[in-house]
Amino acid sequence: MTKSILFVTGTRADFGKLEPLAAAARDAGFDVSFFVTGMHTLERYGMTKLEVQRMSGVDVHEFLNQRMGDPQDMVLAKTVMGFSDFVAEHQPDLIVVHGDRIEALACALVAATNYIRSAHIEGGEVSGTIDEVFRHCNTKLAAHHFVSSDDAARRVMALGEPREAIHVIGSPELDFHSAPSGVSIGDVRARYEIPAGEFGICVFHPVTSETASMGQQARDLFGALDTSGRSFVVIAPNNDPGSQDIFTALDALPSDKFRIIPSMRFAHFSELMKNAACMVGNSSAGVREAPFLGISSLDIGTRQTNRANAPSLFTARASDTTTIAAFLTAEWGKSYQRHTAFGSGSAAQRFLEVLQDDGFWSASMQKRFHDHTG
Repeated sequence: MTKSILFVTGTRADFGKLEPLAAAARDAGFDVSFFVTGMHTLERYGMTKLEVQRMSGVDVHEFLNQRMGDPQDMVLAKTVMGFSDFVAEHQPDLIVVHGDRIEALACALVAATNYIRSAHIEGGEVSGTIDEVFRHCNTKLAAHHFVSSDDAARRVMALGEPREAIHVIGSPELDFHSAPSGVSIGDVRARYEIPAGEFGICVFHPVTSETASMGQQARDLFGALDTSGRSFVVIAPNNDPGSQDIFTALDALPSDKFRIIPSMRFAHFSELMKNAACMVGNSSAGVREAPFLGISSLDIGTRQTNRANAPSLFTARASDTTTIAAFLTAEWGKSYQRHTAFGSGSAAQRFLEVLQDDGFWSASMQKRFHDHTG
């Protein structure tokens, strides 16, 4: 009987990581579907559920789990209830969640309490804020772990997970970035009305433990970018608490130097990155995808603390305008060799190899703590 695999996606970012895995599973004959919720369903953030709907050969199920301004605990509760009803009806053989978002935590919890086999993508990583707590919770809830690096694998083991349930596959989004995007930079400029000339990319998300200062951080950062005289394409922040203060700062920026876009198709974003002079902000794209593409990047603040190291990666506080200015002067347009600490673009093939092993599906669902120190 064909196995059914349900991928959970709540943001444009995690869909970019899950899509290569889902495509590989679909092409290998698995019954693939998506549970689409979170930011995907909110118009302010680009209604990115449409990106999921464009994927052929998969079923897409939508669930509105929040209204603007809902606190995260309420979003968690709504998602648990909605997803519980959904899996009771559809009974997937495997649920795949990614990373550290509140939707992933809710769905991993439902999978665990209902003894439905689940897999966690990119566990075992460190970062700032509540995201790291959610990520490690997902690790403990999941039965299988597909991680991006050997360091991540060691951290998952430190959480008591068995070696045989941990698979190092690399970061899935690098599969996409390692190949031609399928569009030209001219296509990207035309679609998103990006003026001619050099540009940097900025993505600055709220930090949930620093909501009181997010407005000031955003004003400091964007003020420094404005002072540089450079042009930037700014991708709007996610919907975590504090995002409204960032939007307020964005609204004050001059339109002749800043092109602000709610969201982009992943192929277009990949091509945009490949042609950018640098990247600034606190998105995981800046600490993982930019180094892979050889683009200099400046990580701002605490959101990605200790997540990655690379020759092309620099750090600064949002208030450190001197360091930001120095980075934009020294690193603008500079190229680096591809950094492959998080894989070389073959995550989907490795993921598929694990799924095609009968032992994966017959592994016990009863979890126990494995103390590797002995």
